[in-house]
Amino acid sequence: MAKIKTKNFGNIEIADTQKITFPEGILGFETEKEYYLIIKEDSPFLWLQSSKTEGLAFILVNPYLFIQDYKLEINHRDWDSIKIDPKKDDFLVFAIVTIPENPEEMTANLQGPIVINPNEKIGIQAISLNDEYSIRHPILDSLKTVLSQGDK
Repeated sequence: MAKIKTKNFGNIEIADTQKITFPEGILGFETEKEYYLIIKEDSPFLWLQSSKTEGLAFILVNPYLFIQDYKLEINHRDWDSIKIDPKKDDFLVFAIVTIPENPEEMTANLQGPIVINPNEKIGIQAISLNDEYSIRHPILDSLKTVLSQGDK
């Protein structure tokens, strides 16, 4: 178990198995290479907490929760960098969430997905090759659409 300081949860103990290394860092934070994936039960959101910087954490969400036909398209170099064959291997994909003053206007960055190899514990923030997605995709609008389709 590791003990880390977080801005949102204070001092916590977390399993070493939750540590993810980002060899290239995350865009804008290239010097931060190690993060912990914090999972809170009963929440669709996860936190990617820096192992060194208490105030650096990203809120993540699975894009398939609000876009059922989300298409992850990234270049082969990105797949290779995290030792994944997308046709054979398991991987996790998340979008970074931005929550403004009005939480109803929260957005997800679908152009810069976080892709994680859960077996090797390595990840990358890739650049999507699919230009139909934006860096500020409205989550709640899409979620309402998904929920309304489920009612049919």
